Amino acid sequence: MATLAPAPAVSRSNPLALFARLAQRALPLDLLLLVQRFGIATIFFLSGRTKVEGWFTLSETTYFLFENDYALPFLQPVHAAYAATVAEHLFPLLLVLGLFTRLSAAALLGMALVIQLFVYPEAWPTHLSWAGLLLPLIAFGGGRVALDRAVRIP
Repeated sequence: MATLAPAPAVSRSNPLALFARLAQRALPLDLLLLVQRFGIATIFFLSGRTKVEGWFTLSETTYFLFENDYALPFLQPVHAAYAATVAEHLFPLLLVLGLFTRLSAAALLGMALVIQLFVYPEAWPTHLSWAGLLLPLIAFGGGRVALDRAVRIP
C-alpha cells in the first residue's frame, strides 16, 4: 500500500515537526481512507434515499425532477432516474464495505462530474469537495480495513 510522505524529523526546537509526527501516528492512512469511504458514502446514499419511497420505489418527485430540472442530453429521464438512484444506493454500500473501492469511487466521481456539467454547474465547491474524498480512494483503494484486501482486489 502506498503511503504519504513521512513527517519531518522531530526536534525540540521544531514544534510543528513534532505535531506532524504525532498527527501521522494518530491518523494513519488506513483510518483516513476509512473515514473518506464512510463520509462520501453517506452523502450519496442519503441523496439516493430522497429519490425513493419505502425500500426502493422511485417517487413521483424523482420522475418530475429528472424530466425537468435534472434533464440530461444523453439519457432518457426515466432511465437517468433509475440509473442515478441505483448508483446512489449501490456504490455507497460497496464503499462502506470496502469492496470494489476504486471502481465505486470512480463511478461516483463520474456521477459528480455529470452533475457538475449538466445539472448544477454553479455547485463546483461541493463537487470539488466530493472529488477530494473520492480521488484518494481511487488512488489508494480502501485501505487495510476493506473487503478488497480480504478478497485480493487491487
